[in-house]
Amino acid sequence: MNIEQFKDALLAKGISLSPKQLDQYETYYSLLVEWNEKMNLTAITDKPEVYLKHFYDSITAAFYFDFNRPLHICDVGAGAGFPSLPIKIAFPEIKVTIVDSLNKRIGFLEHLSKELGLENVQLIHDRAETFGQKKEHREAYDVVTARAVARLSVLSELCMPLVKVGGTFIAMKGASAGEELDVGKKAITILGGKLQQSFSFTLPQEDSERNILIIEKEKATPKKYPRKPGTPNKTPIE
Repeated sequence: MNIEQFKDALLAKGISLSPKQLDQYETYYSLLVEWNEKMNLTAITDKPEVYLKHFYDSITAAFYFDFNRPLHICDVGAGAGFPSLPIKIAFPEIKVTIVDSLNKRIGFLEHLSKELGLENVQLIHDRAETFGQKKEHREAYDVVTARAVARLSVLSELCMPLVKVGGTFIAMKGASAGEELDVGKKAITILGGKLQQSFSFTLPQEDSERNILIIEKEKATPKKYPRKPGTPNKTPIE
């Protein structure tokens, strides 16, 4: 996907990008490749693939959820900034908090945010399990999102405690979403959530399956969740 195809594909979904925004994606790509030589940020460095599998794929969440309003988003385990920073570029009014367990990645994201001139981006080095127990972050976010972090039963425990009651958890998944949902439904319910909608589609040009799960937070998450670091992964709620 070249930059024109990227711009046109988003325009077809009602998302119009200015020349400044397109420049920000170009700078994002350059810095991603430059920093990737020093540290492992992504296995995908080919420009058309970055535009398709990182930038476009991240923004697909906006095809099914309205980001065009004042929202505070928390992105759990964002790595090189996906999906929240491509969404932030497209919808500059949103506030973004990224939590990631690797300080080197936070260093990259700090540099990136500065170079892109992004405002209202907060970057925090922490484990999601300890972050979700901190009073100032617990049930503080309108939207919590994650992409390619963990299977849904584990991911729900990392993300749902951060979502406000009445807010939304957006899980971005590949072809295994249906299977993960079958196993993860119990965890979602225990943590206070309810699946509102799920959307399945294929990425253009390569036809790989993607799924976006929109989970609404109906009631407060029990205080014991998230459990200690490593526990959700070792013994998921199933």
